[in-house]
Amino acid sequence: MGGSRRGGGCGGEEDEPVSPAGRFFLQPEMDQVINSVFGFENPIDIPAVKAECQRTLIRFHPRLRCLLVTDKKGREHWRPAPAFDMDDHVLVVPEEDDDGSESYVSDYVAALTVSTPLSMEKPLWKMHILPSRRCIVLRLHHALGDGVSLMSLFLASCERTDDPSLPVTIPGDGPRGKKAPLTALSLVALLWRALKVAFFTFFFVVNFLLHAAWEKDEPNPISGGAGVELWPRKLVTVTFDLDDIKTVKARLNGTINDVLVGIIASGLAKYFKLSSSKESKSNLGITGVAMVNTRETHGLQDFFRKIKEGKLEWGNRFGFVLLPICLHKSVHNPLEYVHQAKALLSRKKQSLEAHFAYHGGALIMSIFGPKVATLLNYRILCNTSFTLSNLVGPSEEIMFVKNPITYIRATSSGLPHALIIHMISYNGKADLQLLVAKDIIHDPETLAKCFEDTLKEMKLLSITKI
Repeated sequence: MGGSRRGGGCGGEEDEPVSPAGRFFLQPEMDQVINSVFGFENPIDIPAVKAECQRTLIRFHPRLRCLLVTDKKGREHWRPAPAFDMDDHVLVVPEEDDDGSESYVSDYVAALTVSTPLSMEKPLWKMHILPSRRCIVLRLHHALGDGVSLMSLFLASCERTDDPSLPVTIPGDGPRGKKAPLTALSLVALLWRALKVAFFTFFFVVNFLLHAAWEKDEPNPISGGAGVELWPRKLVTVTFDLDDIKTVKARLNGTINDVLVGIIASGLAKYFKLSSSKESKSNLGITGVAMVNTRETHGLQDFFRKIKEGKLEWGNRFGFVLLPICLHKSVHNPLEYVHQAKALLSRKKQSLEAHFAYHGGALIMSIFGPKVATLLNYRILCNTSFTLSNLVGPSEEIMFVKNPITYIRATSSGLPHALIIHMISYNGKADLQLLVAKDIIHDPETLAKCFEDTLKEMKLLSITKI
């Protein structure tokens, strides 16, 4: 849906046009704010946090000190703010506002997702510091960038707790292997792969277009729809042990994403059985929308290097793919859902569906404008059942202003979906954030337990099954 000029723009005196994806996220129906939550081991040194934000975040990402302005033709631009005051962007929540409940932080963030938009009269970000809970809620408008780039921005200002001189490491990062020499056999394999890419791309793009037109999921216990993005929300957290996920992953020779999608499918099947007032004899098909990074990068390590060199292309560089999931009445082994997820994601990887969504959206935005592009994307969300995002974080403990971070979580503003799922892994744990429309999903704690129980069952089966 469009990136931006290298280096982030807005660093000089001239206005810079907002990227196509940025314009998309500025439309009322899709106005999106990313809410990241960072927990800390020690009390937060507020002056040190402000100084570090000025030293790193603002310097690395110049748009954090830019205003959003609109010209006479209605085209949005980034304009350097004539003055910038860090105190305008750091809100310290009074400790007396803490009600003492375990869900205080989650309830606080859930309220932000629907009732507290960012002011368009200031640069589009805000930091809420909750001293009583030793946590920071960093709110960044999606027009500034996608989750991968904005998470990378924050992590680039962090250090490893065990040895600050060593770089923060992300699982899966590293140089790619060298290309093998081209032979007759490899040429045939390349041709066969190209044919499969063409076939799967055509198949998935047709499905994509059908959902933008009229195809819609059957009514189910998590069905959302137009206007649901404005409904009150509740946020619950499911914490997984990454070793448990890796046990299942190794047993089925899959990936973390295979296991995650399998957990979501099996957990929803459990929840639907508990939520349905009458027993259905048929299988139920639902569709998820999964976010996919389209940048050509070797991982977050590459992001860190580009950020510090001022070469990262800020903005949004992601597409999304549809995840058709069949919840079977006869399937009782949760590992079957991982097998199905593995087969589905394997086909998705052999298609250009995410790139079609990204470049197709940018093309529609350029030709027909943001209203048409927003309408098509909004219809896809209204015709599907849930949103899913997964981001890999550091594998070791890190610290911000010398204060060790205990957890990293994230969610976004409400969408027409009644269920929005974001997972971030960090230091051996994976936090799954479930943001629900509480007038549709009345018992998100039950849904969370369905996901927890599913992984426990998967791990047990992976260990004991021969």
